[in-house]
Order: sequence, then C-alpha cells, then structure tokens
Amino acid sequence: MALHLDNSTLTEHAQHVLVPTYERRALTPAVVHMSVGSFHRSHQAVYFDEIAQQGISQEWGVVGVGLHRREMLEVLTAQDGLYTVVTRGASGTSARIVGVIGRYLFAPERTEAVLDAMAAPQTRLITLTITNGAYAVDANAGNPPRTAMAYLVEALDRRRRAGRAGVTILSCDNLTGNGAITRTAVLGSANARDVRLASWIEEHVTFPSSMVDRITPRTTLEDCERVEREFGVADRWPVVSEPFSQWIIEDDFAAGRPPLDLVGAQFVSDVAPYAHAKTRLLNGAHCAIGPVAYLAGLRRIDQALADPLFERFLAELMEREVAPLLPEVPGLDLTRYRRSLLERFANPAIGDQLARLCRNGSAKMPCHVLPSIAESRAAGRPHPRLTMAVAGWMRYLRGVDLSGRPILVDDPMADRLRGLARTGGTDPRPLLSERGVFGALGEDAAFAMELEQLLQTIETGGVRAAVEASGAAEHELAA
Repeated sequence: MALHLDNSTLTEHAQHVLVPTYERRALTPAVVHMSVGSFHRSHQAVYFDEIAQQGISQEWGVVGVGLHRREMLEVLTAQDGLYTVVTRGASGTSARIVGVIGRYLFAPERTEAVLDAMAAPQTRLITLTITNGAYAVDANAGNPPRTAMAYLVEALDRRRRAGRAGVTILSCDNLTGNGAITRTAVLGSANARDVRLASWIEEHVTFPSSMVDRITPRTTLEDCERVEREFGVADRWPVVSEPFSQWIIEDDFAAGRPPLDLVGAQFVSDVAPYAHAKTRLLNGAHCAIGPVAYLAGLRRIDQALADPLFERFLAELMEREVAPLLPEVPGLDLTRYRRSLLERFANPAIGDQLARLCRNGSAKMPCHVLPSIAESRAAGRPHPRLTMAVAGWMRYLRGVDLSGRPILVDDPMADRLRGLARTGGTDPRPLLSERGVFGALGEDAAFAMELEQLLQTIETGGVRAAVEASGAAEHELAA
C-alpha cells in the first residue's frame, strides 16, 4: 500500500528508500534556485541534499522559486517540499527522497517573498535553470519584476541598499559560457536601471560558468505509478534519472564556496573545454539522432541505439566527425567519454523520448551541430553524418512523417520553420536562408547541394537509405 509523501511518513518510507537523516529545519537556506524543474531536482538539489545527508554541512539548504508553473507549488506544498529521485540503470533501480528544499515560492504570487529570500543576509548563492531565452537584457526591469533578470536586478539592488554582502549567481543552463552570458544579462539590465547598481554588482557579485549533465526525461503518469508499485511512495511528481551525474563549476565564488566537491562536483579554473566537449558530443548526438530516428518510426533513443544502423551512425559521427575537432580536455579521455555516451543513450530503463531530443531545434542546432559543420568545412574535413543530421531535422520540420502522419514540432520558431520546410520540399535553400539559425552556412552552395541530395534520398528511399548514404559518402571521399 503506497503512502503519501510528507514529513509525517518519512519513517515508514525509510524502510524502502533512502530518506533525509538530517534535521531539515536546521538547514540554513543559503541557496536560492530560480525555476525548479525536473532537471534541477535530479541534479543540483541532489548535490546539496548529499552535503546535508553526509553530515558535511547544514549551511546549504535550498529555497526553490517557480516562475511559470504553479503545479510544482501545489505538489511541493502538499509534500512538505519532499520528492523522490529514482535512478534507473543497467545495475538496477534505486530511489531516494530529497529534503533539501525547505521552502518553495511561486514568484507570480509571492513576489516580495522571493525578493526577500534572494536579498536575505544568509543567501550566498543563487542558481539558475531558466532556459536559454531568459538570458536577455531586461531594460524595463523594475518592481514588481516579471522576468528572471528583473528579479535578480531588484534583489541585488536591495542587497546593495541594505549594505549586505554580494552573492554568487551560478547558471546551470546548457549554454556555452553561461557565466559570461549571465553576467552580461544582469549587468545590462542593471545599467538600464542605475549605473551605481551596475558598478556595485561588478565589485560584489561573481558569475562562474558551469557544465551540468544528467539525462532526466519528463516525468510521466506511468513513472508515478511505478514509484508507487516499486517503492510504496505516493509521490505526485517524482523525478526519474540515469545513474550518471556531472557538475563542473568555475571556482569563482563571492560569498563562500559550497563543499560540492566533497559530493562529486568538480571545481576548475576553466569550464570551457569540458562544456565544449559535452555540448558537441552529447548534445550534438542528441540533435543528430532525434529527428532521424523519429522519422524512421522509432520513439525512444534506446530503441535507436538497439538498431545497428543508427548505433553505427551515431558512433561514427562522434568518433570521426566531432571528436577530431575538439581540443584536449584536462582529465577527460574522449574515447572513453564517447563510449560512455553510447551506453547511457542505450539505457532502456530511462527510455528517453526522441520527441524531447527534437524539442527547440532552432536553438540547439546552431549551438551543438552547425559549429562542427562550419569547422569541418573550414578544415577541409568530411562531415556527411553531421550533414545527415541537418537533413533529418529539415525533413522533420515539415510536421509530417514519411507516411503523412502529423508530427508536433515543439519549437518557438515552429510556424516559420515549418512553412519554409514545406515551401522548399527537397530544396533546403528556403530554410538555409534563415540566417539566425544557419548563419554563414546558409550561403554555402556546396553544403546546400549535399543537403538537397540527402533530402531527395529521404523522399525516394527513406531515412535508413539516407543514413546509409551518409556513411558511404565518407568512404567515397576517402577513395
């Protein structure tokens, strides 16, 4: 019989899962996290929970802030801030109840409470998973705030006016140079408000970069039911994740460094090479396999990796086309890293949905795939599989599969890109003209011709034929 999850049932749940053994009320809320979603709950919050669980420190409790989805407030309020993280891997399944989020505030309804928490003397670290588009300068940042940048600027101004110490603002979003991007957005927003505030921020606030990695699919109703069956926990919003977790952080803290290195995180002087390798290999592979395998009728990445054709396509894309472009990364064996990625993708216990990998391609492709193509062309290196990845995405953008069944294209530019894809048909040039996505590659006539040939092959022979052709193209060039 599954039990509801809250403080009163922790003793019963301890018989089946790991539960907080620390005194939750004794945690100092030194961390404010903006935009609590599944990834934060499976990643950063687990690290802070482990600090408390191991008895390392009680000084790094978390205040969660929601910006858009009220459902999380309802769930965490009903569960006293508790939730379950289920880890599924080749060696089995385990679960833990995370208790480090002591308070959860829904910003649209608790604006003053959010600002008070961010400006509080005990707050030393503000972490962010606010999505890429939220890092724009907010020239109208005021009170009451509406955007993440407006909240940060108002809170920092309150700290300044109260004579309080500065803080560290740590982006955990999947953006190259996310620390510099955050700094630019915050300072730009602050300058539009008060140049004195911007000067104070430059002196008292740091913006380290970080690289985060843990595959965390969207929670489904089936996940909730499995948690009830397997562990007896009636959790309204658990998180399911893979065993692997990585957090690499630039060692630049303004108000004391949390002991994250004692629970598996890594502090480095420069995050860039680690993030570069991760985005080009892991995220680039996700971008490549998502639309291609979806058009082939598959729905999960583990299904794609179980198919020798797609497993070889992805392995050779990483080994022959992406990895040779990467610089050396201290302490990272790229060969071992590539193999580990394939193993993680093939994990059937996670069953990561291809539709998730296809989401927001207009932002992902320019970051994770197109730069590798541009560098390859500049160096005279072959890149047929990367080109196939782009061709697959272009065909996916039409919004119908090869049998005419509809595809939901989940992208902020969906309407425009779908129109261009349908207008062009097997001609990629209308899409390539979207300079905000393709940049200078859109003017490369030879690249357009390569894409056109693959698009024609997809239409006449199917996706599998096009993938095979992309592999054969490398051998023809070599000959």
